[in-house]
Amino acid sequence: MTLVLNPAVGRDALHYVDPLHPDKPLTVHTYRPASYGPDDAVVLVQHGMKRNGDDYRDFWIDAAEKHRLLIVATTFASSHFPEAENYNNGQLRAPDGTVRARDEWFYAILPRVMQALRAGGVTRRQVVRLFGHSAGGQFAHRLLGTQEHGLYEAVMAGNPGWYTLPTLDLPFPHGLGGLGLELADLARWLAYPMTILAGDCDVDTTDPSLPSNPEALAQGPTRFARAHYFHEMGHRQAARLGLPCHWTIVTVPGVGHDGNAMGRAAAGLWFEGRMPAADQLKPADTSIA
Repeated sequence: MTLVLNPAVGRDALHYVDPLHPDKPLTVHTYRPASYGPDDAVVLVQHGMKRNGDDYRDFWIDAAEKHRLLIVATTFASSHFPEAENYNNGQLRAPDGTVRARDEWFYAILPRVMQALRAGGVTRRQVVRLFGHSAGGQFAHRLLGTQEHGLYEAVMAGNPGWYTLPTLDLPFPHGLGGLGLELADLARWLAYPMTILAGDCDVDTTDPSLPSNPEALAQGPTRFARAHYFHEMGHRQAARLGLPCHWTIVTVPGVGHDGNAMGRAAAGLWFEGRMPAADQLKPADTSIA
């Protein structure tokens, strides 16, 4: 049976039960401008560690109204998706340690949410944009490293706390090893034009939410440093393997760990072709991770 999601105009919160995870319901927070048409753009927005998809949806309302965007924030509540393993890291393994089928990985839920939205008639779009911030940035870049890319016309990962490195020689989530992935999967990821969005004030080394596992610390002392480490390693790895790498890194000046400001930066880059002026970005002291 095809699931159907048909969000109302304005803000909405839709109950969604994924057919492969019926015991783990999700809430799909949406914003649909009155001017939105079924062929207009769709932006999937992935929240941070606070699992606050409603806030992340609201961060995009100004851009949605200005550019006729359907905003879709699929929310992985801690009650059903506890800790990083069940959100940032996609829960790729079963309780017995075996690797699940790839369509059971939590990263594969987003295409099924889009299928339900198309079934509801709100959109006909076959491709979407994906923005994730903080834990959502971890989710977004790991999704690209492990999934097919056909749904995603553009992806930005903003201020992740640490990164999965583009190598099959390290176990996931440090690298892509141990999942049954092959060189073709790695090549596909490196070739995708992924944007790493890095706030140049995201440099607080005492932030309790900054990952401090040894693998993360090896990537640098701050989120900003780790973004550059990851970007540079991607290009080095591609050169070593004789593969193309289309990753880019974009600095967001004057912004720290602020999901609102980073979303505004992403919207400006995607839909206006420019970084918004400083006064158009929400001040960092009102940030929500």
